[in-house]
Amino acid sequence: MGGGGNGSGNAVETAADRASRRLMIALVALLFVGNALNYVDRQVLALLKPTLEAEFHWTDADYAHLGSSFQIAAAAALLFVGWFVDRLGVRIAYGVAVATWSMAGMAHALASTMRQFVAARIVLAVGESVSTPAGLKAATLYLPARQRNIAIGLVNTAPNIGAIMTPLLIPPFALAFGWKAAFVVTGSLGFAWLIGWLAATRKLKPVGNMPERAKVEWGVLLGDRRTWAVIGAKALTDCVWWFVLFWMPDFFNRQFAMSQGAIGWPIAIIFSLAALGALTSGAIYPLLLSRGWTVNAARKSSMLLYALVVMAMPLALAVNSPWIAAMLIGMGLFAHQGFSTNILGMTTDIVPGVRVASVIALGAVAGNLSGTAIIELAGWSLGNGHGYIPMFAICGTAYLAALGFIQLVLPRLELANA
Repeated sequence: MGGGGNGSGNAVETAADRASRRLMIALVALLFVGNALNYVDRQVLALLKPTLEAEFHWTDADYAHLGSSFQIAAAAALLFVGWFVDRLGVRIAYGVAVATWSMAGMAHALASTMRQFVAARIVLAVGESVSTPAGLKAATLYLPARQRNIAIGLVNTAPNIGAIMTPLLIPPFALAFGWKAAFVVTGSLGFAWLIGWLAATRKLKPVGNMPERAKVEWGVLLGDRRTWAVIGAKALTDCVWWFVLFWMPDFFNRQFAMSQGAIGWPIAIIFSLAALGALTSGAIYPLLLSRGWTVNAARKSSMLLYALVVMAMPLALAVNSPWIAAMLIGMGLFAHQGFSTNILGMTTDIVPGVRVASVIALGAVAGNLSGTAIIELAGWSLGNGHGYIPMFAICGTAYLAALGFIQLVLPRLELANA
């Protein structure tokens, strides 16, 4: 009788383990898709720039202002995102955000003036600002520490998948059905995701004793050197991502005279390499840990590797082939995503779980502001005959500067106690 009881208990435990594993897989899949859609909706405008520019007679400065309005709105929203996610709970907060940005994406199809496009971009930015803090909060809450870094690396590839598929599908779709249809179709995808998110996350339970909702203590948050390490690293490196995302279609059109229908391929190459960077970064850090490296040495060595790789990116200005340029820029984004995944993983390791969303949100504020600066710099530089040289110079040196800043603020990384 006792043996039968033990066998039954093991069977129940095994079934519970399988159910838990399925929930975790579903969570990672949903975070992946949500993060991909986030970048699909924001990239459509850049890919349709030649069409919209011809129809609405935009200048480079007008286009830069569209980008900077998005960045500033996102930065302002991110000041409240940590509080929003931590207080409301990630399940509801993320769902509200996706519904908001999906409606804003579709609203672009109704715009006919610069002010209307700016209004749609601002609402899109507010909704999309929730994605990364909510995703990191969900990973911290619901995934065991040993699986978290690989999951973060996988989820961090999602923007690249969105950025690969969008340039391949949207320009020809827009040519066939019109630019308005492109905004409507991409925006509507978020509502399909929302149904899956609400259905699949009902049974998720936090790991350990971490609360799903918590009060944000701003004094403690801003007095912590760990917070400032994340803020500084994001400010120095996120500008590269925003520059590539917003200006690369124009770069290939301007530098290599590529048409709207053709620029999708080099952009796809760039973001394919970026996806590889996110994936490898999710594996390198735990591999170094398994070989006996300390948290500090493993994390910073991973970052140094990617900081050195990105230095090849400015060479794209010196080549005559768009494909070689795409490979060089892609290596830069490979390194960016590797470095970025390590920043996110570092945050979940060293920051107490109840503050992760708030710290990531503050880091994203800094990244959006630096992104605004480089987008405006590009508009000014191109309009005044300086070309792309200043921005590519920034890209090549940003990551060594960021690693130096982390080392200065946190000479030794240690796991958070709570």
